[in-house]
Amino acid sequence: MRLFVAFVTGSLFGVGLTVSHMIDPPKILSFLDVAAIARGAWDPSLALVMAGALTVTYVGYALALRRRQPLLAPAFALPTRRDIDVRLVAGSALFGLGWGLVGFCPGPALAAVATGSGKALVFVAAMLSGMGFYRHFFERAVVVASRKKKPPA
Repeated sequence: MRLFVAFVTGSLFGVGLTVSHMIDPPKILSFLDVAAIARGAWDPSLALVMAGALTVTYVGYALALRRRQPLLAPAFALPTRRDIDVRLVAGSALFGLGWGLVGFCPGPALAAVATGSGKALVFVAAMLSGMGFYRHFFERAVVVASRKKKPPA
């Protein structure tokens, strides 16, 4: 049941991105190009889509967190960390840089692959390669470092 609900909600998210044209890199780049404001070519529609998404998310969380537990899980899995560290800032900067350079971020890129977009396919392949690279080199290093810190039993 959880897999089915994940599929339906993911599909709804993809349809929403497609209907709002958020899978179209030129549209995204026209929002991110703040110099376009002076030329009268700035497209604020992405901000309106984000405002709508944030409103729905806020209401959804407010309603969901009134429950003792989620419908399809034994407990809520909410983030516990609230600190801002180098990894968070660097990851955010990389995300923003990639988004600004090509006009794709992960969700819209996956939705665009479903439309047969070759550019999206290249982006997703590069994204998956980067995830694999990170997992292979950096996560492994963190695991090895944490093992070295543990005192012998």
